[in-house]
Amino acid sequence: MLTLRRLVYTPMAMQHLDLTQTAPLTFGDDGTIRITGSRVTLDSIVHAFQHGATAEQIQDSFPSLTLREIYGAIAYYLEHQEQVDAYLQAQTQAAEETRRAIESRQNSTVLRERIRARRMRDVLVHFVIGSFFH
Repeated sequence: MLTLRRLVYTPMAMQHLDLTQTAPLTFGDDGTIRITGSRVTLDSIVHAFQHGATAEQIQDSFPSLTLREIYGAIAYYLEHQEQVDAYLQAQTQAAEETRRAIESRQNSTVLRERIRARRMRDVLVHFVIGSFFH
């Protein structure tokens, strides 16, 4: 028997309780799993949790989320850890492939030359200003 608020529930009465729980997660068109109604990804919650953050600390980083949503995402992760870890690995791999594709299309030579020119200009300005005041 379970006593709750001074009412006694018998096993027959317990049949009326909904014991299922829904995860506050939405699978987006781009394949990303997000907390329903937000732009926060499951990845963000799980990574914070894996690095030792509590639900309250995670909420500090994502104040738009409720503790119920954060605990729900963590509970989902713990119940489906193998599948979520595979999803996270696939997300990491896709991000790496995207980064490589973007880098391969960029002509970094021009950017490097601009950075070198700016550094040289900064050195000259510093030298001129420094010798002027000494």
